[in-house]
Amino acid sequence: MQLIYSFLDFAFPFEWLSPAFMKNALIAIVIAGPLFGALGTYVVSNRMSFFSDAIGHSALTGIAIGVLFGIHDVTISMVLFSMLLGFSIIMVKSKGKSSSDTIIGVFSSTSVALGIVLLSAGGNFSKYQKYLVGDILSIQPNEILFLFFCAIALLLVWIFFYNKMLIVSLHSSFAKSRGIKTVFIEQVFALLTAAIVSVCIRWTGLLVINSMLVLPAASARFVSRTSRRYLIVSELISLAGGIAGLCFSYYTGSASGASIVLVNSAFFLICFIISFLKKNS
Repeated sequence: MQLIYSFLDFAFPFEWLSPAFMKNALIAIVIAGPLFGALGTYVVSNRMSFFSDAIGHSALTGIAIGVLFGIHDVTISMVLFSMLLGFSIIMVKSKGKSSSDTIIGVFSSTSVALGIVLLSAGGNFSKYQKYLVGDILSIQPNEILFLFFCAIALLLVWIFFYNKMLIVSLHSSFAKSRGIKTVFIEQVFALLTAAIVSVCIRWTGLLVINSMLVLPAASARFVSRTSRRYLIVSELISLAGGIAGLCFSYYTGSASGASIVLVNSAFFLICFIISFLKKNS
């Protein structure tokens, strides 16, 4: 890491990057930005923003389960429970007759309530409120390495399944007629999203993590006409918003996660205006 720190000091001699914790946060954003940007394109295209929100809020129950079973690192229980929840939502959605929003709402509200009950029963709920807002400035080098492996996992999924995921998102009935196992593709996406969201919650906060997924992709959709450009622009906006938000939080002393969301919201407004002007020119 020392070599990376030296490179950052040489390439970006800015005051806000002087502390080591800011360097760690920047490296994490460089990895997580494209992650969120890529996942967000599938979330937005499939109208599943509520799904990612449900996964984020289910972290409370994952934390509670970890505490009850004495798991030292509650991230493990968060990831496992979120993946189980994501798998269950897709299974019920594929076999049931209720709408996606209804199914997701039922699972989301139940998991949130269960998490709050379990955590508050011991009188230590305030101890876990840090997960609500997150703190990317607390990320450590070993956690950055784990985040890097998550990025590798996403890259592999994108390489092997991107075309099928794209067809499923555009027209699921057509995908089925072409022999694509749509439920399997949706499960791959659900499990991957659940794992990455759970891993990142302690740094982003469960209150804003869904915005970090949705806003860059929603912004990119205004200014993109092809799927490739949509993916690239979403990743660039997510990366730029993360870096700008980190810088903003340093100088204002505000929460980093909320600052990143505000910057991403500004990008959304800019892209909307550009799209509006193009349509009316």
